[in-house]
Amino acid sequence: MARARADSLRNPYTEADIHFMTGMIGHHAQAVLMSGWAPERGASASVRTLAARIINAQRDEIALMQQWLRERLQPVPEARPAGMTMVMDGAEHHMMMPGMLTPEQLAELRAARGPEFDRLFLLYMIQHHRGAVEMVKTLFNSHGAGQDETIFKFASDVNVDQSTEIARMQSMLAALVGLRRAP
Repeated sequence: MARARADSLRNPYTEADIHFMTGMIGHHAQAVLMSGWAPERGASASVRTLAARIINAQRDEIALMQQWLRERLQPVPEARPAGMTMVMDGAEHHMMMPGMLTPEQLAELRAARGPEFDRLFLLYMIQHHRGAVEMVKTLFNSHGAGQDETIFKFASDVNVDQSTEIARMQSMLAALVGLRRAP
């Protein structure tokens, strides 16, 4: 706790930092939910491996984000796949974070099996990861944001890791679609 406070005094955090960490918890929780369906939906071995890696990495990152918020005495959301609720002019407004799947897309993925699950998982996880990359760009484009050491490192890692996974998933999707077209 003392280290977090000392770091925050040197590199103050902003509302944009808090918004990023809070929103990314729900964003990551949705990726964990989607990935958790892979084994029971007959996903291929490569999709199951990718899904397991996503679960492992993003659960650890959720814990990091929750700890960061807790150390700064900020509200700590549960890891539930949801957008953010903002209160403006006394009214609550629900905002979907960029790239998050709609309830209809989640239902479609949950209902899919085998190769169709693989196709939808890759397609939707690419959408989801692009949203996370967009969230990082928004953070770094916010005046004074991303100066806290933990935030800077975490956001930079999200940008690189998820951009790399997008490229990998695009290749997997192209191979899957190419196999379906073969005679």
